[in-house]
Amino acid sequence: MLKGFKEFIMRGNVIDLAVGVVIGAAFNSVVTTFTASALQPVIKLITGGSGMTPGVWRLRGHKPTDANYIAIDYSAVINAIITFLLTAAVVYFCIVLPMNKLAERRARGQEPEPDAPAEETLLLREIRDALQNRN
Repeated sequence: MLKGFKEFIMRGNVIDLAVGVVIGAAFNSVVTTFTASALQPVIKLITGGSGMTPGVWRLRGHKPTDANYIAIDYSAVINAIITFLLTAAVVYFCIVLPMNKLAERRARGQEPEPDAPAEETLLLREIRDALQNRN
C-alpha cells in the first residue's frame, strides 16, 4: 500500500493530484471538526490532566490571562497530525487506490478503454496545436 502511495506522489499525474486536492479540501473540514471536537478532548484528558490549560505545556506564567504567559499547545499539534493523516488516508484509499486498480485492469485488458474523444474535443486539440505551431 505504501509503495502505491509513493508511486502516486512520484508520478506527478496532474489529474490525480487535482482530484486529491479537491476531495482533500472538501473532506478536510469534516476531519478537522471531528478531530477538534472528538479527539482533541480525549488527547487532553489522557495527557493533560485538569485545570484551565489541559494539553498545554506552560513555559511562563500560570494562566492564559497573565501578561507573560507562554505555552506550547501540544494537543493541537497532535490534533493537526491526526487530521492530516486521516485526510491523506481517505484520499488515497477512496480515490487513488481505486484509480490505480482500474488502470491495472485496463492494462490487462479486463476493463474497456474509455470511448474515443468527442468530435469537439478533437477540433479543440487541432486548434490548440495550430496555435502552438504558429508561435
